Amino acid sequence: MAIELTDANFDELVIKSDKPVLVDFWAEWCGPCRMVGPLVEEISKEYDGKAVVGKVDVDSNPGISARFGIRNIPTILFFKGGEIVDKQVGAVPKTVLAGKLDAQMS
Repeated sequence: MAIELTDANFDELVIKSDKPVLVDFWAEWCGPCRMVGPLVEEISKEYDGKAVVGKVDVDSNPGISARFGIRNIPTILFFKGGEIVDKQVGAVPKTVLAGKLDAQMS
């Protein structure tokens, strides 16, 4: 299951991670977010132990959202070594997200 990321635990779980990280910025009221959510959950199971997969509720965690300039959701950021290395805005097929995460594995 995807990890719930908050303003309090974000740096510890994402920035300091030694694995690639996928972070889904979403909100309960966002239709496209509800389409992407199950795909993120599937990826979290498939990449268990190989990558960190987390979700940020933008309404509950405005600090992180502002820090990374999140204006549209869903936005998915990919981190490696504490840095943003890729970004996807809007609903896309699971293969696109998995491909972007795979690119950070090497």
